[in-house]
Amino acid sequence: MTQPAKQPTVLAVIPARGGSKGVPAKNLAQVGGVPLVVRAVRACLASSEVTAVVVTTDAPAVAETARAAAEALGESGRLHCVQRPEAIAGDTATSEAAVLHALDTYEAEHGKAVDVVLLVQCTSPFVAREDIDGVAAAVAREGADTAVTVAPFHGFLWRDGSAVEDHNYGVNHDKKVRPRRQDRPEDLLETGAAYAMDAAGFRTHRHRFFGHTALVRTDPARVLEIDDPHDLARARALAPLLDPAPLPTREDIDAVVLDFDGTQTDDRVLIDSDGRETVAVHRGDGLGIAALRKAGLPLLILSTEQNPVVAARAHKLRVPVLHGIDRKDLALKQWCDEQSIAPERVLYVGNDVNDLPCFALAGWPVAVASAHDSVRAAARAVTTTPGGFGAIREIAAWLLGPTLTAPSVNTPLPR
Repeated sequence: MTQPAKQPTVLAVIPARGGSKGVPAKNLAQVGGVPLVVRAVRACLASSEVTAVVVTTDAPAVAETARAAAEALGESGRLHCVQRPEAIAGDTATSEAAVLHALDTYEAEHGKAVDVVLLVQCTSPFVAREDIDGVAAAVAREGADTAVTVAPFHGFLWRDGSAVEDHNYGVNHDKKVRPRRQDRPEDLLETGAAYAMDAAGFRTHRHRFFGHTALVRTDPARVLEIDDPHDLARARALAPLLDPAPLPTREDIDAVVLDFDGTQTDDRVLIDSDGRETVAVHRGDGLGIAALRKAGLPLLILSTEQNPVVAARAHKLRVPVLHGIDRKDLALKQWCDEQSIAPERVLYVGNDVNDLPCFALAGWPVAVASAHDSVRAAARAVTTTPGGFGAIREIAAWLLGPTLTAPSVNTPLPR
């Protein structure tokens, strides 16, 4: 009787130092509301090829963040954190040294040999499960010694040769000839996202490339490496376009908490000659809030401003309100305790920096499209509609469906 083929042991190693010269605490920086180390952990744990994941770090905060991410996915048993020795934790330490140490530590602690080891970089924020599967399978199943993610590249490369007689010259082309794109051989750009190596060969060569290297193609739109603050800003701008982040559903949420200014309004205030303030709200938001209330979701309006207009709007919507609150996060936590609602089951909608403490507390921090950049970056979801123009109606549609139908909604809704 033929014995089934042994399932190869594939270890994904994620180097994630605590320090960085270009971007302080880079591996904890958020893109699309998710720390970079968590994005890498999620991609690796989603792979059907990966047996276990090791985060090698010198920073307790990075290890704690990675463990929390795995626990949230129900994958604590597959995620391991390795304390990186000081000798290989500095700016000059190589990724290979970190991977070798993690590989040795994992095998010693678990008493099992690793067949294939992966290097997955936090600095590639859009690394996907398909990238991990591709490089792992190339080595584990298809006979390659090493593998790397690459993307088609059609640019003309130049080198500054002003210090030599040749002056400036083309690297991948003759500068005297300008062939059409379709007439040029295709170049492939190493993305820096994911690598795979035969574990035994990696120990021998101590380098990520040896023997036959498989080239695993990936979407060039997702190719971005974060080395400086400008790269981080670009990643945050691209995240809403590239992330397949699911929107919350009714099953994810036990309560909805709403900021007021800039979220239910367009953040402008009109002041008459007597100093009275007025704001503009959107009728669609009123419909959405009424539908959420009738669907049985606890609601709260939480505002820093002590303003009669906030209380008046809340009264019209028949929603409890706390306003004039300096520490909104403390008020939110107290309200959750009083309502016996777990904060991780709360959807909190905000638009400005004073909402960030509540974003850290709530399980579903949501930014309106017009929110401050830092708020959008910290959000788990972002509306396509600006504050004051129906953003709350859009969120209600996420939870109740585009027609806002719910079993308890049987009558016309007040606006």
